[in-house]
Amino acid sequence: MLAGDLYIADDPELEADSVRAMALSAVYNASSADGLAERRRLLGELLGSIGPDTVIRPPLYCDYGYQIDIGARCFVNVGLVALDVARITIGDDVQLGPNVQLLTPTHPVEGVLRRAKWEAAEPISIGDNVWLGGGVIVLPRVTIGRNSVVGAGAVVTRDVPANVVALGNPARIVRHLDPHG
Repeated sequence: MLAGDLYIADDPELEADSVRAMALSAVYNASSADGLAERRRLLGELLGSIGPDTVIRPPLYCDYGYQIDIGARCFVNVGLVALDVARITIGDDVQLGPNVQLLTPTHPVEGVLRRAKWEAAEPISIGDNVWLGGGVIVLPRVTIGRNSVVGAGAVVTRDVPANVVALGNPARIVRHLDPHG
């Protein structure tokens, strides 16, 4: 699973991990805004790691949670879907708009393998100081370079270099940014 190899999606161990993540997510998503310490504790238990001063507004949906590492001083708006079958790494000072989807799973093209419930996954990496606008979808095996901006509604199908603005479906570079600005 971690190496991008095929695996059976309903493996009992993975199912137990998924049930754990759903239970923690449900408690987190039902938590009140005045319980910030409890929210932080739940995120610490759910996620692989979370940096200081990072805010994730509920609801949050993930497959396992422990495959997600998020840096310091990040802001994640409502409705993040982070399907973390493979590792999802989010740098420091990242901003994610509402309803962003980070999707690491892949499925075989061959129907017989899909019917047999085979899947695979590839990691996603988001560099420091990246902004993903509302509704952005990031597909498996994508790296988004530091200081880049991906406009609302974009579908990121391949790597985005550092210091650019990318828009559209599929996302395309429309502007280069000053790396010192």
